[in-house]
Amino acid sequence: MATVLICRRFPRLSRVTTFSTTAKCQAESGSSKSKQKKEENPETANTRTESVAKIQLLNPLDYRVLYNPSAYAKSRAASQQHAARNSGQALGDTFTSPGTAQVQHTFGTASSQALPPLRNALPKPKSKPLLEQTISAWLSAAQTKEEAGNEKTETHDSKEDPRVFQKGRPEYRSLSYDKFEPIETLPLEEGDSILHSVAVCKGNQSPGTTTDYFRKLSRLPVEQHTALVSEPRFNTLCRCAVKNIGLFSTSDLIDILKACVRLAVPPTHPLLNACENEFCRRVWDMNLDQLLLVADCWRCLDRSVPSYLSILFSYANRHWKDLTLPQFVQLVYIIGEGRRSPADLTQKVESMILKYLDSFTLEELGAICLGLFKSLSGISDHVMRKIADRVSLQLEDMSTYALVNVLKMLRYTRMDHLPLLKELGKVIPSRIPTVNIQGIMHIALTCSSLHYFDEGVMAAVALALPSKVTYCRSKDAAKFLWSFGCLDYEPPNEEEFYSSLIEQMHRKCHEFEKFPEHLLTGLLGLAFVKRFPEELIDYALRDEFVRKTRGSKYELKKDLFTLSKSVEIECPSYQGNRLPPQLYQEITEMVLNFAEQEIYVRPEIVEAASLLESMLGGPEYVKNHMILPHTRSSDLEVHLAMDGHPVPFNIKGSIADKKLKDIGVSLTDDLMTQLIKGRSNGQSPMEMENEARTPGQERGEEARTPRAGDRAALSRGALIADARLQVEPKSGRDLEAPPTLTLNRQPRRVKLAIQVSNRNHYCYCSKRLLGLHCLKRRQLQQLGYVVVELPFWEWFPLLKRTRLEKLSYLHYKVFDPALLRRA
Repeated sequence: MATVLICRRFPRLSRVTTFSTTAKCQAESGSSKSKQKKEENPETANTRTESVAKIQLLNPLDYRVLYNPSAYAKSRAASQQHAARNSGQALGDTFTSPGTAQVQHTFGTASSQALPPLRNALPKPKSKPLLEQTISAWLSAAQTKEEAGNEKTETHDSKEDPRVFQKGRPEYRSLSYDKFEPIETLPLEEGDSILHSVAVCKGNQSPGTTTDYFRKLSRLPVEQHTALVSEPRFNTLCRCAVKNIGLFSTSDLIDILKACVRLAVPPTHPLLNACENEFCRRVWDMNLDQLLLVADCWRCLDRSVPSYLSILFSYANRHWKDLTLPQFVQLVYIIGEGRRSPADLTQKVESMILKYLDSFTLEELGAICLGLFKSLSGISDHVMRKIADRVSLQLEDMSTYALVNVLKMLRYTRMDHLPLLKELGKVIPSRIPTVNIQGIMHIALTCSSLHYFDEGVMAAVALALPSKVTYCRSKDAAKFLWSFGCLDYEPPNEEEFYSSLIEQMHRKCHEFEKFPEHLLTGLLGLAFVKRFPEELIDYALRDEFVRKTRGSKYELKKDLFTLSKSVEIECPSYQGNRLPPQLYQEITEMVLNFAEQEIYVRPEIVEAASLLESMLGGPEYVKNHMILPHTRSSDLEVHLAMDGHPVPFNIKGSIADKKLKDIGVSLTDDLMTQLIKGRSNGQSPMEMENEARTPGQERGEEARTPRAGDRAALSRGALIADARLQVEPKSGRDLEAPPTLTLNRQPRRVKLAIQVSNRNHYCYCSKRLLGLHCLKRRQLQQLGYVVVELPFWEWFPLLKRTRLEKLSYLHYKVFDPALLRRA
């Protein structure tokens, strides 16, 4: 195939990536690291005029991209063969059709320079300026028709893939419509004869004749169906059926509905309106097989029938004990496709799952999980664990499609089923190349949602994705970026992986108009791993987009806040859009109000703050707050002088503490005399100091002076600290701050951000920090803080130990000499 050189957009990144745009940088990075650029999204191959965008590329000289459609294209025949072998390709709900026209948006740039590199940066040539290059469409006019013809899309059927379970038992033939059932094709001449009879009789046929005509016409060749449905004589036949709708037997009416499915009658057709009303009227005179078959036909016609489903569910609720296994599975499938869960069936569904658990096929288990997931049905941990137990033992024998459906429900119920997840790591990496893009997305998203890191799974996902990236919806690209960012994992092919996804986010920008949450999801995932595509950020923070987020069904203010503040801290040269100050204030207040009610009051944090106050000398030495509100977790802030002694800084805490503690002080004649004259006659300076000390000061002094038992333990060497920080135990003031440090003096100091972590900050069963908390600690360090962690595996067990053991641990953490050296 001929190779065509075209121009492409590579979005400006805050970190310079290894897909260098100069021959010089390619030579420096080695030929083994150079990667051939892949083709653009086939959806954008439109002849309509596209809007243009100006971008800036780093080191642009000798910039070339090789256009190679075969690198992305996957033969449809191969896909179909695989589908025949393995019905397990996973599929999510789609919101764009393959024929949807793609509109290219223009991302405005407010600055003339790319964001500064943060890490893994390549050296910039000293004298080479940035090139400002204008590009129009993603595919240039140079693309030939032959190349366009070679572009393929992944093949999957959102209606048929979830129905694979129906092929596992013959009983489903009476419960569902099988469009692949072989039927004898009706000759065109006979079809024309039927239509002629309809025209002659003017639609006055008997119900039996009308039913027979529908059966026969539905057997016409598929290519004739569209023309038939728009044929006036066929509409005459439909009007006849509507007029006599009450005269048909139930079986005849079902046959007419099945004929409409075969003919792909539009879901809003008047005949279907009449059929739905009639079936709703007859529900209580039908048997369950007929009811489920009719519901299945409505699904095949893609017609929403909430009234019919409500009556069906009421019928099923009344006859629950009579449900057979196939009827139950088909009912759960219908519940899922209807996207609603009848509350009165929840407990009965669970009981049926437990009843038939060992009898379900693996495909039926997958169908049940998908139905529960689509209908947002709650399920108890006990039942979900039983399903996971069964699946983990036969995971190798399960199709990937069914397995992904189980993973969806595992994610929805937040079930940390370690045996299944471990087995997943053994089975799924080798399957990843054969799974469609939405299935791969759900695998990655399950791992990140459960905070479960398996490098084998994630690396396999990353390696397979660049060649499939043009099949990603905006939702898929965003979830991939979030999943990898959440787990703070950068795969071996990180530059190719991230650059391909960022490009796809650009291609799919028109989808963000309707689904703004996807853009923010993707950008936050990138921020976790220190990647900031300037044009996408600028677009996300513009006023028009911020207004769109308010119409989303999700609360997106906090995501906007996290993104904007992260850019402010980590990308100081960014010149694009920012959130307005009033919105900053509104979100900050919202986050802080939540923190006061839910975070600051957590026992592990309250205990640490209280003990630190006791150890350091009072509330003026510790502040329990959010240093970075946009990271949505609290910090215990402590300041140390460069000689290691604590520095009081929390003025509000000190004032508030004194206001509370000073209540009830008696104003005696002696105290007035002391305040006016300095001290009473005959008192020594030490006696004067003790007498004038307020109750608040008395408590603070007591807190700073350990009890005898505390001093004994400290003197036994329980603490590891610098010699300068240790005072002789006999003094009784070994944890006291030097009196010379006051609020009026601000010497050079070390600011500590003490993190009281918990399990939700880490990957499951590991000490691997999650992306959001990596971002937080990175930004704290950039702002000059030294991060000190009280990890949950150390601090939580200590909460049950003695006060002195906890004080000793905190003293070791705060007065670690290495902190001063690091600062």
